[in-house]
Amino acid sequence: MSTAKNTQRKVPYPRADATIEIVRTYLLPLLCLLLGISASLGTWFVMNSQKAALQASLETQLQTQKEDTAKAQLAYTTEKATLEQKIAALANTTSDLAKDRSNLQDSLQQSEDKVTTIEKQVGSAIKTVTTLDKLSKIDTELLQKYSKVSFLNEHYIPSKLASVKNEYVYNENQKHQLHAQVMPFFEKMEEAALKDGVKLYVSSSYRSFGEQGALKSAYSVTYGSGANSFSADQGYSEHQLGTTIDFTTTGINGGLGGFDTTPAYTWMTQNAYKYGFTLSYPKGNKYYVFEPWHWRFVGTKLAKTLHSEKQYFYDMDQREISKYLISIFD
Repeated sequence: MSTAKNTQRKVPYPRADATIEIVRTYLLPLLCLLLGISASLGTWFVMNSQKAALQASLETQLQTQKEDTAKAQLAYTTEKATLEQKIAALANTTSDLAKDRSNLQDSLQQSEDKVTTIEKQVGSAIKTVTTLDKLSKIDTELLQKYSKVSFLNEHYIPSKLASVKNEYVYNENQKHQLHAQVMPFFEKMEEAALKDGVKLYVSSSYRSFGEQGALKSAYSVTYGSGANSFSADQGYSEHQLGTTIDFTTTGINGGLGGFDTTPAYTWMTQNAYKYGFTLSYPKGNKYYVFEPWHWRFVGTKLAKTLHSEKQYFYDMDQREISKYLISIFD
């Protein structure tokens, strides 16, 4: 009996078990739901509070930004107005400077024009002085007309005479002289002729006043008054200048007659002007008979002018000839 009683006491009470089952089935899930809702509500309140705080902060920042922008706008407007005033003032100043610059440029141009004028005047004066100085050192007789026109007295001797090299002299036993400044032109002509196969020899060159007188006397004894047609009186001979040469060549025995029939004469008529020489007495001249051997140095500029214009020295006016004196040895 006692064992049965003990066994019955261990069997759970049916109502207590039902209650526990109800709690487990309904109350616990409900409690969990409430707890979840409570947690969610707490989170929502927290987030909502943070959102409100963030919104308030953003609104404050926005307001501050608006105020700063307004201040910046005001400062910009003020600065713009100031700059515009400065620009206007600068524009006025620039305009004044432009006018001043224009005036200065005009003044500078006027000064430059004056300086240019002065320089031209000074240059002209220097050129004139240089020309006069150069002319003062050149013998004015060198381009005068002599043959029965101008006269050289017995005291006239070229400023400096130089001896002609033997290779250019037909008779090496004879000594010939030329004006020293004519010599380089003469030698260049001799070299050019030789390159072309032409041999030019000096038969006569410088003759003094006395030598010319003696020669004319000898001719007068032989030819009488006829000597006047081919020989100048002393003082009227171009040979006294030291710038004139009587040429001969091979094939005529060192003489003068027949020179116009030689290649040497042909070469001279075509080339002598390049070296400053011109034929003094061509056919038909009014001074002497035709002298194809007689060539006078007048400078390359004048010789080229005479050649190109087909003129002869005694055909040109003396005033025109004298203009070439400054360049006779150029």
